[in-house]
Amino acid sequence: MIYEFNHLKPVIHKSAFVHPLAAVTGDVIIGKDVYVGPGAAIRGDWGRIVIDDGCNVQENCTIHMFPGITITLKESAHIGHGAIVHGANIGRNVLVGMNAVIMDNSEIGDESIIGALAFIKANSKFESRSLIVGNPAKKIKEVSDEMIAWKTEGTKLYQQLPKECYETLRECQPLTETEPNRPVASAAYKTWNESKK
Repeated sequence: MIYEFNHLKPVIHKSAFVHPLAAVTGDVIIGKDVYVGPGAAIRGDWGRIVIDDGCNVQENCTIHMFPGITITLKESAHIGHGAIVHGANIGRNVLVGMNAVIMDNSEIGDESIIGALAFIKANSKFESRSLIVGNPAKKIKEVSDEMIAWKTEGTKLYQQLPKECYETLRECQPLTETEPNRPVASAAYKTWNESKK
């Protein structure tokens, strides 16, 4: 669902994958190897949204702003399921946790991690490598090299996903029962807590 608005059409790099059930409207510029999941709403109707190379905007996320604003999700930003980014700029290689809300004129520094369900109030500024949690959100510590390495590996999975979607994602009729020897997905990437063991 790609929509022109006020004579502005979205620009989507040919290597990016926007799920057919996502909505991308107006002045939106999407870079290389970006994944946009089903249910995502990226509304560039009142301002510009730039999504740099290697980002992902997962299922049911909303990206929007007040009129006249340009916002950027910098390279390799990772926007978790159900998160809302409203008029905020997201730094390079940032992880935004599931259902987090980031309000207008906020700036999230590079390689920061925002916890699930965090609420970042308008006009908040966080320096690079901030671990941000809570409601209202606050920095609780620096992101370690190990944490950002773990985040980067997870984002690489999403950077490979557009190609996999183009190659294998097909609408189909479901099976009525499980076939014998059904393959199981790889478990090469672990949760943060599992990876620390």
